Amino acid sequence: MHITSLNIGLPQEYEWHGRQVRTSIFKQPVAGPVLVYAEHLAGDGQADLRVHGGPNKAVYAYPQEHYAYWKDYLPAARLVPGAFGENLTTVGLLESEVCIGSLYQIGTAVLMAFQPRQPCFKLGIRLQDDGMVRQFELARRSGIYFRVEQEGIVQVGDAISLLQASPYAVTIQDIVDNNASGPKDLDKIQEILAMPYLSASWRERFTRMVAEGSN
Repeated sequence: MHITSLNIGLPQEYEWHGRQVRTSIFKQPVAGPVLVYAEHLAGDGQADLRVHGGPNKAVYAYPQEHYAYWKDYLPAARLVPGAFGENLTTVGLLESEVCIGSLYQIGTAVLMAFQPRQPCFKLGIRLQDDGMVRQFELARRSGIYFRVEQEGIVQVGDAISLLQASPYAVTIQDIVDNNASGPKDLDKIQEILAMPYLSASWRERFTRMVAEGSN
């Protein structure tokens, strides 16, 4: 497992459908070492801190393996590193194999896998397609948000090593799959709710699912 591209971007104004939108979705690859702070990478930022950023969404990773899937939906010219607004484009770090709460060493930083991504309309801006948010949800290829447990320095080529496995057998993909439309695995949702590594919004959502499923 390693980083194939390191991408950052600061908020900027972008015109979309006749209105100005402030967004930092346009991440661009950078060379050389980058500092990892508690809530973001150096030189990176979020435009709307109500729904983006913060300690639970400090670093966003997206598997390079998923880019092949998107070739059926998007022009190749748009599928460049950082196309999904990710900070880290990775190889070998898949949602189905990453448990929430697991610690990873990347460079000198230590990151905790924390939650999947639910995109907003700005993903459609980056990829020039208003239907991308829905397509992204249907694809169930969410990428991974990390908390920063130890600040440090990362750069392209750094290995991604499992430092400490989570005590909970709940993967990022388990969250994605049980949040998708269709039948729910209530036993798995109970496992999800038993974890301390769960944001308030996800806890509320899955608690509601259990209540509805038991009625």
